[in-house]
Formats: sequence, C-alpha cells, structure tokens
Amino acid sequence: MQLYKNFCKAVTDENGVLKDFKLDFPEDYNFGYDVVDKMARLAPDDIALQWTNPDHEEKTFTFADISRLSNMAANVLRNNGVKKGDRVLVILKRNYEYWYVAPALHKLGAVIIPATNMLTVDDILYRVKTADIKFAVSTPDGHNAEDLVEVSRRNPNLKKVFVARRDVEGTINFTSEMEKASDKLERVDTKAEEEMLIYFTSGTTGYPKAVIHNHTYTLAHIITAKYWQNVQEKGLHLTVAETGWGKASWGKIYGQWLCGCAVMVYDFDKFSPGKLLRIIERYKVTSFCAPPTVYRYFIKKDMSKYDLSSLKHITTAGEALNPEVFDRVFEQTGLHIMEGFGQTESVLMLANLAGTVSKPGSMGKPTPLYNTMIVDEQGNELPAGEVGEIVVVPDKNSKQYGIFMGYCGDDELYKKVWRNGVYHTGDTAYVDDDGYYWYVGRVDDLIKTSGFRVGPFEIENVLMEHPAVLECAVVGVPDDYRGQAIKAIVKTVDSVEPTKELAKEIKAFVNKKVSSYKWIHYLEFIDEMPKTISGKIKRTDIRNS
Repeated sequence: MQLYKNFCKAVTDENGVLKDFKLDFPEDYNFGYDVVDKMARLAPDDIALQWTNPDHEEKTFTFADISRLSNMAANVLRNNGVKKGDRVLVILKRNYEYWYVAPALHKLGAVIIPATNMLTVDDILYRVKTADIKFAVSTPDGHNAEDLVEVSRRNPNLKKVFVARRDVEGTINFTSEMEKASDKLERVDTKAEEEMLIYFTSGTTGYPKAVIHNHTYTLAHIITAKYWQNVQEKGLHLTVAETGWGKASWGKIYGQWLCGCAVMVYDFDKFSPGKLLRIIERYKVTSFCAPPTVYRYFIKKDMSKYDLSSLKHITTAGEALNPEVFDRVFEQTGLHIMEGFGQTESVLMLANLAGTVSKPGSMGKPTPLYNTMIVDEQGNELPAGEVGEIVVVPDKNSKQYGIFMGYCGDDELYKKVWRNGVYHTGDTAYVDDDGYYWYVGRVDDLIKTSGFRVGPFEIENVLMEHPAVLECAVVGVPDDYRGQAIKAIVKTVDSVEPTKELAKEIKAFVNKKVSSYKWIHYLEFIDEMPKTISGKIKRTDIRNS
C-alpha cells in the first residue's frame, strides 16, 4: 500500500522521472495517525521494520505491530505527564524502540528531539536549556541513561527519564511500563503546521542550532524516498544513519513508510563494512543509502564478492562524492551511485533522481519541490560555471514545505537565513551547462567527516581550555576515508615551546573531552594566525597552506 499518493500531486515523464510535485494534505495531518495507523488498517501484515544486531538477534515488526506499540508507548508517555507541545529528547541509537516511540510522540503532538548517543553530559545540558526539554527516552546501552539522570539533577527542567529494557536508579523502565499500557488511543487534535521535530545541527560561529520542523516535513520526504532512493512497495530499504542524525528522517522512517516500503535496521556500534555487506546480502535489501565514506570502505572489501543481486538502487549524500568511488562501485556492482543534497533544515533540494543519468561527483539538479539557484553576495543569479551560494526562492503564491520553521531561541538567525524572502543554505556550488550542480564548500566552514557534520567552534572552545593554547583554528582537510579529517592550527602562549610532545598532549586533552567523531586527527603549530583587517582568522588561508 503506497499512501504517498494520497498526499501529493506528482507528474512524471515516460521514464518515471519526476517533473512536477505539489503536496496536498488535510490541515490536521499527522504521520502517526494518517500513515502508521492507516497502513495498519490497509496492510496490517506488511513488514514495516526488519531489525537485527551483531549478536544475530532478530525482530520483525508489521505495520499493525507499529500502530499497536506506538499507541502503548503514547499511553506510557501521557500517563507520565507528556502532553502536546512538550519537547522530548530521544537517544535510541538504532534500537527498535525508536520506530514506535517516534510515532507515539507524533500522535501526542509532543516534539521529538532525536540525539546521538555520543553526546556528553555538557552536550545534553546545552540541549535541555536551549530547547526547554522536559522529558527524555534513553537507550539501554552504554551510559546515556546515567548521563541523563545527572543532567536532570543539574537541571530540574528535565523532569523524567525513560529507559528501554533496564532499570536505572532515578528513571522509569519504559519497557516495563509498556507491558501494562493500553493499546487503545483516542486521536489527539494536532495540526499539520505545528511543531513536530527538532534537530540540533552544528554551526561554525556558535553552538549547535536547534532546527524546528512541523508535521509536513514527513510528507516532503516523499521525494527523498520515492523519487531519489527509488524505494519499492514491499521492498526493503537500508540507510546507515543512526537515529540521532537528520539522515534517519531521510531514510529510516517517513518517506519509506509512506511508500509502503519496509525499513532495514542493523543495530551496530562499531562499523564493519564486511558485516554490513552481509546484512544487505542476507536480508535481500532492495535500496541503500550511505555517505561516500561507507562506499569507500565497501570498495576495499570488494562488493563483487557478495551476492548483492537484490540491490536495485543506491544513493549517497552528506559529503562530496569522489568520481573514483563512483566508478569503482559501478565496476563492482553495476549500479550508479545517485548523489543528492539537502540539509538538516530541509529535505532533498538537489538530486540525481531515479530514472535520470547521473554525473559522477555532481549533486544533480533541483527537485521539483524547490526553485533553487546559485547567487552572488548581492543575491544576483550567477551564470553557469560561476561559484556562488545555493539559495531557494519560493513561489510567492504557495508555501514552501520541507524547509524548517525556525531556530529555537534564535529568531535573528532565522531572519538572516531567510532574508528578503529567500532561503540561504550557506553552501556554495556552481552549475554546469547541463544544469547539474557541483558542490564547492560551506560558506561558514562546516566540517563533514565520515558523514558527520562538525562545527569548528565546538572544538576550538575545548582547545582554548588548554593552558598552552593562545589562539587556534579548526578546519577540515581532505582525507581518503573520512572525506575530511579534523585539523587544528595552534598558536601557543609565549612561554611555551611548540614540540611534538606538546602536540600529542593537546590532542589527547581535547579528544578526551569531545565525542569521537569530533576528534582532532592532525595538529600543527603556527607563529601567527592569518587574519582579516577586522581581526577574524582566515580559515581559507589555513586550509590552503
């Protein structure tokens, strides 16, 4: 059953390539009720989620299962005080609970804030304060539950912490409560354009920004799933991302279920390309999406040695795709990697859509949901071949769905990126003569490493805590496996001599305090930082040195 047809008007050509697309939905649209529950009525036995882990445990959930479990989860949350509008932090990694907790929060009209399990106590404290978070749901793995208890002790605004599958002092055992909960739930009155989801995304000039999306965000991902990832009804789609990152919304729930496609989840902690390829082989995954870093590791394992005959379509996003990777994957699988581009603030903006001919290394062309162009600093559209900022110019006669509705506590920043009625992505690119977009870089120097987005400011703050550091700058440098590696440039205080031993000490100092994906891989000392007339450090000069 493909419910996406109920919520959009799509026009395709004779090859099935999307040419025009408009959303059409009721004002009370809610993914929990209008997709999950409806699929449970129309196709109750169709698989919604196929889950496994490195210990070979398996669980299969139908749409009827997800509907019932999400009702029970909603009742547990509501019985413990969660109500419409409350913001709930959810750290569930790739645990299967995510796929019924998320719809449960949607049904209640609460706002889900997915987060990675890599967060430290300080990271969580910042999010609780910034987004006024009152509740949290935690994975049973690692020390996240204990960290959340510590956060609630230091900031009482975090009222209750739920933990799946285990008892932790100061928390509520979510699984035990589920066993006692009713599976009946009366529909809560929610509106399509009310807050539904918040993602924190790293910036380069401050702490992570809290990006707010409404319920229509789920529908805008129809293009992502149907027309880019090319998911199939009763197929099995695998996106590698952990649920704390925005790519999970792109490839692990919304568009896929709207298209009647099951989601494959491999719940791992340590990435192993061979094991992931065996998952694709064993479960007969039909479509796959991952950042270029994953494909680089796949090439090393030689994809031709695995039975990937079920795999019909592969996509990538998150960092620039090297043409060599594109060619090697094609040699080993016969499949073209179809690249796409979007942001935490948006859905799919640019893509090599299904049915088109992709250009290796190109992000593709604008999707029909957005009027995208390249402009200079004055907002003038640039001709082919000239580098400028990617912007979206909405049709004045219609609303722009899929792009976020605001930043928590930062209206000025929202106004800045939406200046003069135009959305400024902060990413630069150029367009070739055929209309394909080619990525150049971040306007604000965001680092993309192994599929993660890292803001230099966060790491620089920790660097400055070391007594030997006078000034510093953090940049991304090319890396064959990570896409970009993190490099720190340091000027020491006058009384300290830069040495190899000091470099190791500073790296260790920082890497103990930040999440592993933010670790410094290279550190270099410098006598004087290159600066602008106004005193700002010139990162471009540092990267090119």
